[in-house]
Amino acid sequence: MACSQCWENPPALDAAGGGGRVLVDFGGQQAYVAGSADSKAAVLLVCDAFGFEAPNLRKIADRVALSGYFVVVPDFIHRDPYQPDNPNNPGMWVQAHNPLEAFEEAKPIIAALKDKGVSTIGAAGYCWGAKVVAELAKAHEIQAAVMLHPSFVTVDDIKEVKCPIAILGAEIDKTSPPELVKQFEQVLSSNSSQHHVHVDPGWHAAVGNDDDYPKFGKSMAATGSLRFGPVDDGKLRLDIFELAGEMTNIPC
Repeated sequence: MACSQCWENPPALDAAGGGGRVLVDFGGQQAYVAGSADSKAAVLLVCDAFGFEAPNLRKIADRVALSGYFVVVPDFIHRDPYQPDNPNNPGMWVQAHNPLEAFEEAKPIIAALKDKGVSTIGAAGYCWGAKVVAELAKAHEIQAAVMLHPSFVTVDDIKEVKCPIAILGAEIDKTSPPELVKQFEQVLSSNSSQHHVHVDPGWHAAVGNDDDYPKFGKSMAATGSLRFGPVDDGKLRLDIFELAGEMTNIPC
């Protein structure tokens, strides 16, 4: 996690939560999956430092699955979520969980999706997970990307993005401040990349506890969408606003 708002008010993790199921091995990783296994379009949803057992992360996966996607939420942190009660944990946790390692672990998952007939794959990630998505977007591994509170993502990363992308920042964000997000937008515009970049008021919270925090970050779910072809003809239709709105409207 990259700023104090990220690690405050952690979620009550629930290994049995969600309407989907947990697979012991999907592309070499334990993963929560939701949606039709026969879908030709998939979304790889990358957790933040609280991991794939966060209830609200699984709610997001379930909602995205209702739009026709097969959603995979891998356990990229290997059952070692961030522990806010350890005052030394922020730096220690980040050192022990390199998002570049998760990027490498994502490749066999993407291969497994293709082996089961998925033709188009999008990825979305929050905070720590946004860096994983950035690496996937740079490597021709996915067809669309969503990043929210993109911690650890740099301008140089954005210069190498090779797919349509949505980046959601927040007005109050010391790690990825509006000025940096604006630079991301300038780079994407100069490259003529298909993109949507938006900065919300307040601060974006992680996928923590619904009940304990006021809701910061305006939901954009009803304002429009950026689409990349309909699901039913095998192309990716990643509704950026719906997915981003679900994630930004969930408080830490």
